[in-house]
Amino acid sequence: MRRQKKHKLRSAFSSIHFKVALVFTLTLLVTLEVVGAFFVKQLERESLDSVKNQIALKPYATDTLTEQLVSSDDYDHVNAEIYKVLNSINNPAISEISVVDANGIVRGTNDVSGQDSINRKTTDPNVKAALAGAKFNKSPIEESDGKRYQVVIRPLVNSRSTDNHIVGVVVVRANLEPTYKSLNNISLIFFSAAFLAILLGVIMSIIISQSLAKPITAINDRTLKIAQGDYTGEIRVQSNDEIGQLAENVNILTLRIEETTNSIDFEKRRLDSVLEYMTDGVIATDRRGNINMINSTAVRDLDLTDGDSAIGKSILDVLHINGKQTLRDLLEGSQELFLDFSTPDHELFLQAYFSLIQRSSGFVSGIVVVLHDVTEQYRIDAERRQFVSNVSHELRTPLTSVKSYADALQDGAIEDPELARNFLNVIQDETSRMISMINDLLELSRMDSGTMQIESEYVNIGELFNYILDRFDMIIANDDAPKKRYTIRREIPQSQIWVELDTSKFTQVIDNLMNNAIKYSPDGGVITARMDDEQTEVILSISDQGLGIPAADVNHVFDRFFRVDKARSRAQGGSGLGLAISKEIVERFDGRIWVESVEGQGSTFFIALPYEPYELDDEDVWDD
Repeated sequence: MRRQKKHKLRSAFSSIHFKVALVFTLTLLVTLEVVGAFFVKQLERESLDSVKNQIALKPYATDTLTEQLVSSDDYDHVNAEIYKVLNSINNPAISEISVVDANGIVRGTNDVSGQDSINRKTTDPNVKAALAGAKFNKSPIEESDGKRYQVVIRPLVNSRSTDNHIVGVVVVRANLEPTYKSLNNISLIFFSAAFLAILLGVIMSIIISQSLAKPITAINDRTLKIAQGDYTGEIRVQSNDEIGQLAENVNILTLRIEETTNSIDFEKRRLDSVLEYMTDGVIATDRRGNINMINSTAVRDLDLTDGDSAIGKSILDVLHINGKQTLRDLLEGSQELFLDFSTPDHELFLQAYFSLIQRSSGFVSGIVVVLHDVTEQYRIDAERRQFVSNVSHELRTPLTSVKSYADALQDGAIEDPELARNFLNVIQDETSRMISMINDLLELSRMDSGTMQIESEYVNIGELFNYILDRFDMIIANDDAPKKRYTIRREIPQSQIWVELDTSKFTQVIDNLMNNAIKYSPDGGVITARMDDEQTEVILSISDQGLGIPAADVNHVFDRFFRVDKARSRAQGGSGLGLAISKEIVERFDGRIWVESVEGQGSTFFIALPYEPYELDDEDVWDD
């Protein structure tokens, strides 16, 4: 509270109201003091001169006194004559007149109380100096009994002598108290008038300071609002002087600043929007490498809590390149860096591009970093390399076998009919396998390029599922000596669920899953086919009693050329593309496919297909 009072008091004393009033008051006070001092001093001088003139003796009096001092009459007679002359001077302004002869003896005075000083030596040094013809004060002011007297000392010179001999001195005293009382009264009147003038001047200065400070205060308040971002309102111009012109200029400046600020704000919002919705991360730093701007994409890619937590941090720490790169490296040489932010659960590869923020003078004021997510490209490149490697490997093995058996036939095995027939069967099997693989590759290529044709129609999914399974039952029934015996158990309800799909492509998926179940089931095993209605989608599943899939491989069974047991799969004619093709087809139906497996206990493949209630017309009939 005390600090606030001090602050308010300090603000009041430092305000322009106080300063203008203080300057005006001090100027008026100094002016009146100087004028008053000069006036009083001049008035005192003139009053004293007037007193001197009033008490000046007439020439006849001084001449008479001179004649008496040089006469040869009796001493007492001369004193009596001098006394008569002094008493004859009728001047009320004179308090006392004394005559001193050349020997310094008082010869006469008109003061009744001072008659005892006659015939005594004078003790006044100023009078002695006048008698001796030395330098003396002709009109000193003396103080006696608390009163001030104007003294006029005039030498009496014998004009009849050839050397103007001083025969005595006449001393005239006049009481100055009435004069000084008059001066005091005049001074009191003057200073009273001066005080009144100062008081009126203070009031006028306050009024003038308010009239001057009011528009300045308005301008100050307006500029404060402008600094705070408030551009509403304007200063009323009430005069055409410099302050009025300043107010008008501030109004114009406000409009210009508002226009510029709005333009900058618009550009900033547009830039923020662009940065916010960019698929690339963007980071800006100051010249010391500390982050001062980061968009949400960069926050997400760098796994930061939020953008505010990154502000002020070093770009080297945020990009995890501290120790590998320095800020000077980024400023001078590094234009792009490959960054690996992968974790065991998530792959993330970023390509960082660096650009300097430079002024026209060449001064570097910061760095802009653009983070481009190349994870998908990196994964595609890796898959492409793996794909090329797998295709090369898968084709090289049967081609090597074909070449080996063809060479053997050329070397003479063709002469042995039985051996030649076996070799040709192997060549035919390997050729069929390569043709099947190439067909699968062409199928995947058409899917990837979007040229695969889908002829969709609404079908009863339960009846179609049973129809496909019937084919496998017929194969078992018609095969006199099957290589592996198996049983298909069906858990398919008799419900009318109509799904839009391509029957031939769907048949290809079920065939692939059933063939895999047969391949990996033990002899005499049971394959379970099931259908469940989940209201908005139907889920088909095929379970086997095979070896199962290791947990580490479950997420990769739908990858191209992936095999859990590569040797066994190749021996059974698998290419590693069937499940990849099945996944692409099911996803084209807006469905999902996944597997659940426990190693040593078999596997279950699930297909989920969305559907909507479908009402059959009378002409819609299922045709086997």
